[in-house]
Amino acid sequence: MIITVSGAPGSGTTTVSKEIASELKLRWVNSGDLFRGIAVERNLTLRELGRLAEKSPEIDYLIDDTQKALAKDGGGVFEGRLSGHMLEADLKILLKADLKVRAKRIGLRENKLISDAISECRERENNEARRYKKYYNIDIDDCSIYDLVIDTGKWDKSYVLEIALSAVRSLGK
Repeated sequence: MIITVSGAPGSGTTTVSKEIASELKLRWVNSGDLFRGIAVERNLTLRELGRLAEKSPEIDYLIDDTQKALAKDGGGVFEGRLSGHMLEADLKILLKADLKVRAKRIGLRENKLISDAISECRERENNEARRYKKYYNIDIDDCSIYDLVIDTGKWDKSYVLEIALSAVRSLGK
């Protein structure tokens, strides 16, 4: 089984995808971890790697290829902004939330001011939107490819997880 969980930073993708993987005893693959691993390998900060990725598709293609290979090798829960676009999945989930809600979560998680988190989110999201449009002709704001869209700003994480797990279980796989 292949499930993708996509969403902007702070929308809850890690929380939900890890829980789905744990509950269903599936492998969890986080494209953010793949990106961070590349940054470490190349001795770059995340911001530096993001700027490099905006100049060349090599980084994004490496992450895509890794996800595709892992999906063919036993499936799992794949978390990432482009996972829903890159993989043929049994279920594609998009998590969304207002920027202020997401920034508050990020601020708490990373011990930073909400205003800084808002600024960093905007910079990252603009960078990614340009890259995805340039390299793939993907409009990251187009939700039409997803089977399920959940606004995580409306419900607590246990209810969001309940919605997602109900959708997965309804597949009967």
